Amino acid sequence: MANRKKRKYIIAGSILVLLIVIRLLLPSVVLKYANNALSDISGYYGHVQDIDISLYRGAYQLDSIYIHKKDSVTGALTEFFSAERIDLSVEWRVLLHGTVVGELKFFSPKLIFTKDKAELGEVARDTNDFRKILRDFMPFKVNRFEIENGRIHYVDKTTDPKVDIFLEDARILAQNLKNTVDKGERLPASVAANARAYKGTLSLKMQLNALAEEPTFDLTAEIRDADLVELNDFFKAYGNFDVSRGTLGLYTEFAAEDGKFKGYVKPVIKNLKVAGLEDRRDGLLQRAKEEVIDIAGKILKNPKEEQVASKVPVEGRFDNASVKTAEAVWELLRNAFIEALMPSVDHEIDINSPGTATVAPEKKGFFRSLFSSRKKESDQEESGLKEFSSADKKPSEK
Repeated sequence: MANRKKRKYIIAGSILVLLIVIRLLLPSVVLKYANNALSDISGYYGHVQDIDISLYRGAYQLDSIYIHKKDSVTGALTEFFSAERIDLSVEWRVLLHGTVVGELKFFSPKLIFTKDKAELGEVARDTNDFRKILRDFMPFKVNRFEIENGRIHYVDKTTDPKVDIFLEDARILAQNLKNTVDKGERLPASVAANARAYKGTLSLKMQLNALAEEPTFDLTAEIRDADLVELNDFFKAYGNFDVSRGTLGLYTEFAAEDGKFKGYVKPVIKNLKVAGLEDRRDGLLQRAKEEVIDIAGKILKNPKEEQVASKVPVEGRFDNASVKTAEAVWELLRNAFIEALMPSVDHEIDINSPGTATVAPEKKGFFRSLFSSRKKESDQEESGLKEFSSADKKPSEK
């Protein structure tokens, strides 16, 4: 009897020791697997510094992760994505609804699109590889993700000066992406975001159906009080002028359904001054150009509000039937905020709007009309906000 009892203790102790050994070895095994997977992405190279596992809550963390774009000819790496930590876990709160799904939380992530190196169109073509990596890391479908202290950059190293425009301190929360909580709503999922934009603020709210075959969403976004002086490298690089004073507000609404989208962009520039005292060393032609831009701004200015404003309607169809919601939203916002330049949302666009969408005539964007250094073409106006074409479209040369 004593021997049997002793044997039970030995077996229980052996199992406990085995579990401890497995727990100690598991992070190393998972880390090796993760780095092998990240180094095997076509056209990219990634690495994770460390992995922590929290078995008690069904989670693990990737510490100090990065993914760089790899040049297929030279092998040179271009920074694309990094994060201090990514937390992957089961979303326990929805287990009460009888569904097992996952949630992701990114801490201090940075996403960099670099002209001619890691552009949106190329990244969009590679999303299948990224989805495969995500499935390898997260066996459950992602129903919720959150971003804390994020940054998004667009970099052009081919210009002089070099361009690096960005949003910082971005906070994003997306919920119910897999409709685990069935509310019987047309747009059951939600995304809320805010960020800092050159001493101003950006905010975004969106309702969507992430399970729809085609992008289906209702989005409102705005930038308030961005300091144009902070964007002088952008203006010098693409317009060959600089700004000594002014703020930018930009307001937009978009809705999409059944392959159609419809919306508008409303930019406003307040207190614009292009030719300042600091420009006195500029050449005669440069000063004349800046004076013309400044005068153009004054001509278009609302004298009561001291602002230059316009409104650009945008509507059409997604040419690529396989375009995903995230790609569609990113492309529309990228074009809206870069191509266009009424300080309020009109609340005239909702999920019913795309049904009445038609292909809009080409319009010349406000920033491009006022600031472009390119020669006007006599037989064709440039598009103020180009129709979204496909995931293959490269970022426009702003």
